[in-house]
Amino acid sequence: MRCKAGSVLPCERGTAVARYVLRANSLSLPCVAMPLLDKLERRFGFLAIPGLIRIVVGFTALVWGLLLLQPGLRSVLELNPARILHGEVWRLVTYIFLPQTLSLWIVLALWFLWFIGEGLERAWGAFRLTLYFLVGMAGTTAAAFFFGSNFSNGMLVASLFFAFARFYPDEVIYILFILPVKIKWLAWAVAGFLLFGFALGSNSYRAALAAAFANFFIFFGPEILREIRHRGEVSMRRRQFETHSRPSHDALHRCAVCGATELSDPNLDFRVARDGEEYCMAHLPKATSA
Repeated sequence: MRCKAGSVLPCERGTAVARYVLRANSLSLPCVAMPLLDKLERRFGFLAIPGLIRIVVGFTALVWGLLLLQPGLRSVLELNPARILHGEVWRLVTYIFLPQTLSLWIVLALWFLWFIGEGLERAWGAFRLTLYFLVGMAGTTAAAFFFGSNFSNGMLVASLFFAFARFYPDEVIYILFILPVKIKWLAWAVAGFLLFGFALGSNSYRAALAAAFANFFIFFGPEILREIRHRGEVSMRRRQFETHSRPSHDALHRCAVCGATELSDPNLDFRVARDGEEYCMAHLPKATSA
């Protein structure tokens, strides 16, 4: 996969000015500047980790190289609640660096993770991306401890991808450097796969999936609900406008006797008689039924 030619995301390091310009020019960026996040950033902004995803990519590449030499190392680094309770607390962090594959496909996977990480940091800033990542880690860890689901870092990466899709839905990537796909369609495909598992999975799997995506729900849930309500209101207002603004002569049906139309009474039924005229059921000639 590669970035669309001519795209500015995220091929160069963003500055504060670049982030401002991006926010001003992109109509698709969701409003997630909640007052709580603003307060947290003002108070704890110094804890932000600039280039967090680049760091994750670097350590993942290092672990990938070590696993090629020593495959048994995975069992020492993975998220295992039982071993953590026995004092192996490093697993709370090291599992995020475990690659999902040892093949050369890891190169594309790490490049894509770098790609979405740069885009999110450009749009959000280092603090909010750090907070989003940490909340995702907490949700994934909670899923492992309380529901026994071994999502590892796969769901964490997925939550980053969905956040990126919220900011840049029309960004185009090329799968296998050939097939152009917009991020939003790829996100819908992944969401469909997850919803399929949610529908057919056990209750513990559903709860674990919700916990793993806690960061996405916290950051984007209120905005998504507002969008759904707004679209419903717009659709309702459009229907009302079309109904009230439609002139009576645009009626599709009109009784030849009383002049009633489907606009004046939506509950009326109309029939065409043998004389070619249209009548409501109350004035339909008895001997000339259609």
